[in-house]
Amino acid sequence: MIVELLTVPAIILILGAFLLPLIPKRLRSSSFILFPLIALGVLWTLPEGSLLQLPFASYELHLLTVDSLSRIFGTIFAMITIIGGVYAFHLKDLGQQTSALAYAGGALGVTFAGDFFTLFIFWEIMAAASTWLIWARKTEASDKAGMRYVLVHIFGGGLLFSGILLHLNSGGSFLIDNLEQTYTLANVLILLGVGLNSAIPPLHAWVADAYPKATITGAVFMCALTTKSAVYVLIRMFPGWEILIWVGVVMAIYGTIYALLANDIREILAYSIISQIGYMVTAIGIGTELALNGATAHAFNHIIYKSLLFMAAGAVIHATGKSKLSELGIGAKKMPLIIGLYMVGALSISGMPLLNGFISKTMISTALGNAHLEWPILLLLLATIGTFIHTGLKLPYFTWFGKNKNELSLSNIPFNMKIAMGIGAFFCLLFGLYPALLYNYLPYAADYEPYTIYNLVEMTQILVFAFIGFWLLRKKLEGTPQIALDTDWFYRRPADSVERLFVTMPNNLFGKAEKIALNIANSLSGTSRNPLKLLLPAFITEGRKVTSDDFSSPIGTALAFILFGFIFASLVVLL
Repeated sequence: MIVELLTVPAIILILGAFLLPLIPKRLRSSSFILFPLIALGVLWTLPEGSLLQLPFASYELHLLTVDSLSRIFGTIFAMITIIGGVYAFHLKDLGQQTSALAYAGGALGVTFAGDFFTLFIFWEIMAAASTWLIWARKTEASDKAGMRYVLVHIFGGGLLFSGILLHLNSGGSFLIDNLEQTYTLANVLILLGVGLNSAIPPLHAWVADAYPKATITGAVFMCALTTKSAVYVLIRMFPGWEILIWVGVVMAIYGTIYALLANDIREILAYSIISQIGYMVTAIGIGTELALNGATAHAFNHIIYKSLLFMAAGAVIHATGKSKLSELGIGAKKMPLIIGLYMVGALSISGMPLLNGFISKTMISTALGNAHLEWPILLLLLATIGTFIHTGLKLPYFTWFGKNKNELSLSNIPFNMKIAMGIGAFFCLLFGLYPALLYNYLPYAADYEPYTIYNLVEMTQILVFAFIGFWLLRKKLEGTPQIALDTDWFYRRPADSVERLFVTMPNNLFGKAEKIALNIANSLSGTSRNPLKLLLPAFITEGRKVTSDDFSSPIGTALAFILFGFIFASLVVLL
């Protein structure tokens, strides 16, 4: 059984998280990369099917269920863990290293889970491990953001688990499968729980709250794993749920608007995540084979280019200590390599031909066209324009070409960070130039050609007109030191009142109760020092100092007599 457990990619990474503290410090960074490499190799040797079961109460846990969908998601999760390990190679923080490995292990566990309980266990491992990647920054803002993050995910996990229990109670299958498109309470709760991790509005604010406050290296893992593992679950359980078409459209527009308003560079990228997931969710709602292939391909490509963008943003923060557009304006000559690598990711997310974002975005657009969904097509095109403006133009322009009155001193960027960004940029180009390398492993047979005249002309027009629009409005898009209110206002605004009601008041109440209990205990302990004063009649103690020692001998004699009686009775019974 132990050997079989070691064939589970998730177990390999989680075991690695436990082994890292035992490995010499100088070898930990290399060892960190080794574990996902092993997991990647193992998952490509596994046949399809349910490969490992464990008994659990009256159920049977399916820890390792492999098919083409889980394999492609498992592949990209392992790949980004390797790239993230290279990016963080210079880091010697054991807490971050172990948390990142466990986090990635949780994502792989969700991907290969064949039953609801296994999925939930790894779902919660992801939430717990990723929280430390926020707290590890060790600032007041990250402390508070981490607490909000964990509370939100506890709430989301509660929704998911409640839905699972109701699903099982109603006779539903213990095994994960497509859920029938009926809005029972169980299905709605499961959808909300998964939707929260997918950052579906209004359950999305944790992304823009937590990701900008995570550590530089931790944000690379976070931008790739939580939301995309949730997209995987949506593909697995909710394909063809028509409500998701419009939910995805709202996500795409909503994320784009807030990204245009944001001032923090990683906040822009965080809202961009919400927008891009909107494309995937829309495709899942369509539910056709082409649409589900598009959602899978876009999730795969999104992890690559989004991690590249976060790595470049992290390099800027590492070099300058600044993250606000209103504080930046580094100068292009100071970071030419970082600009070039960033722009590969920025053009990829914008759908530039020859890059990986193009081959998946056009697949989703074609699926929408085949389903005759004109309004979603139009709105997603607007979101694409907005994406190029905020990520492809606004962020790099004001980061490197903005007018900063204060000269910024730059720290050296570790070489391994540049290598990791180079790897990400390479894969953006590779899959863009050779889409068959990805298409051949999608869950359904992919008879699709992205490089048609129509697609090339359409995307080129979008990018050109977006550039013109940005240039005309660039002064209005300049970063300003302000924040845009989002749905987290509804739980952040009453935070002080909630703290007083549920923390301060109970704490004061228990404090007073403790004080009363201690006073009673002190009174009783004082009395128990000489209980004979209370037990003896007043005529005996009158005019006499009474101590417990005065009666030690008579009481000792009585106790000895009682003990002797018990011994005698025991002997009589035994004989």
